[in-house]
Amino acid sequence: MKILCLHGFRTSGSFLQKQIGKWDPQIVAGFELDFTAYQNLDSCISYLCDYIEKNGPFDGFLGFSQGAAIGGYLLGYQSKGLILKNHPPMKMFISISGSKFRDPTICEAAYIEPIKVKSVHFIGAKDWLKEPNEEFASAFIEPLIIRHPQGHTVPKLDEATVELLKGWIEGVVKSCSSTKEEFEAEGCAVEAMKHDPPTVREEIVLNEEC
Repeated sequence: MKILCLHGFRTSGSFLQKQIGKWDPQIVAGFELDFTAYQNLDSCISYLCDYIEKNGPFDGFLGFSQGAAIGGYLLGYQSKGLILKNHPPMKMFISISGSKFRDPTICEAAYIEPIKVKSVHFIGAKDWLKEPNEEFASAFIEPLIIRHPQGHTVPKLDEATVELLKGWIEGVVKSCSSTKEEFEAEGCAVEAMKHDPPTVREEIVLNEEC
């Protein structure tokens, strides 16, 4: 699976790569991770859409902080047919300390309906954006929420959470293993429409030692 990794404010793709490097390599072993970079938020959406079209297809996003917010924006807008119209629907999203954009026009377009993409959300007990993180997760169909005792950071993961994430990723691969041609025929997209309204599928809490 090819995953586009979106970094936080005033950092870079290489910095996010180092942040993710604290995780057990088994978690991302089946991914082809693409760490791109962008600077100006006003122009990064058009840049990223062009990047995705030229370097894809991608299967999903992994984002930290502002990068996660951008990922949610792209997923919401794609689901409404506003961007990435010629790109297959994204299958998964990993959000770390992510939140919604507050611009009302963006909210109306991106989050007015539940985003039908399988997602996992890392939320820190000491994160200054904890409440916006919660609100962001609720914008997705059946999100997996992983709570940790840290702040606004990429958390270290215990063994149980590593196994949980590996299982979650395997489930995503199995449920959306369609080919690009099948995606274009809307096979996976139609299946996604059958989900129930957004609920918290599962919550995991990491212990203080992590």
